[in-house]
Amino acid sequence: MIRTLFNVLLLFGLLSCSTTTENKMNRPDVMETEKRNLGSLLALYPKPMTVIGAEVEGKVNWLVVGHTGIIGHDRILVSMNKNHYTNQGIRKSKKLSINLVSREMLPKADYVGSVSGASVDKSGVFEYHWGENGTPVIDASPLTMECDVVDIYETEDFDNFICSIANTYAAPEVLDDNGKLDYTKLKPVLFEFPTYSYIATGEIIGKCLKLDKEPSMCAKEPMTADGIVRLSKIEVYPQYLDEYMKYATEVGEISLRTEPGVLTMYAVGEKENPCKITILETYASKAAYEKHIASEHFQKYKQGTLHMVKSLVLSDQTPLNPANQINNFIQ
Repeated sequence: MIRTLFNVLLLFGLLSCSTTTENKMNRPDVMETEKRNLGSLLALYPKPMTVIGAEVEGKVNWLVVGHTGIIGHDRILVSMNKNHYTNQGIRKSKKLSINLVSREMLPKADYVGSVSGASVDKSGVFEYHWGENGTPVIDASPLTMECDVVDIYETEDFDNFICSIANTYAAPEVLDDNGKLDYTKLKPVLFEFPTYSYIATGEIIGKCLKLDKEPSMCAKEPMTADGIVRLSKIEVYPQYLDEYMKYATEVGEISLRTEPGVLTMYAVGEKENPCKITILETYASKAAYEKHIASEHFQKYKQGTLHMVKSLVLSDQTPLNPANQINNFIQ
């Protein structure tokens, strides 16, 4: 009896070891990763910075809110601490406006996030008008959405207002030629909660679901002390102008897209004489320039257009205000 029991326990132990070994083989050991476990940290930042507008006790009130989200394609979530004075007005009217923040209105937006409407009248901080849905809309905001509160999801410390969108107002300067929003023009300010920092919207690096057909722009190097700013002044023989422009367009596009050290390559032609072309070129460093002229695409351009060019003058420039330099300007 004792011998039988020992054999059963031994078999169970062997099976257990086999299962453990198999699990380790089928599942990667999370402790071997180089990533550091930060615990249950909320790290979904940065988020668009917004100023929420609402009427509270007969007065307009503004509040900075950095926690917003999208629920499906027809709902927005606005998450606000229950202690905020603005919440009582939203609960009563079931309406609010969401105003995206531009750099120009950032100081005022920062202010309305630092004081409470319970003790300070913030109604006059922004110039505004009443939207068609009955909410205050900030005139300086490049984009405002008027919303109806359709539900409130409460957590321990937050009122989470689930909203439908009644109206969206956009300034003309943030629309493209087809009347649609262009976020490269809008450039909303972003908010990063852990360090309480404001962040500028970045550049477009590619088109979603089209990266295999439309390769994205490479990340660019910063301009160094030996960086180059140059005007290349070229005169092309008239009979070769169209062919030359094909070469120039191709080398400019490839250089900007693939070379981190090529910051600008912008070509213009004189209206009176299109054969006279000037190219603004900026390179992050001398090494970046040398790498560029040794590249396959530049050599293709250089060798292919030698007989087309009547004259060439390379004129290096000194930036008068380096802070205003153009880093990415596609021709």
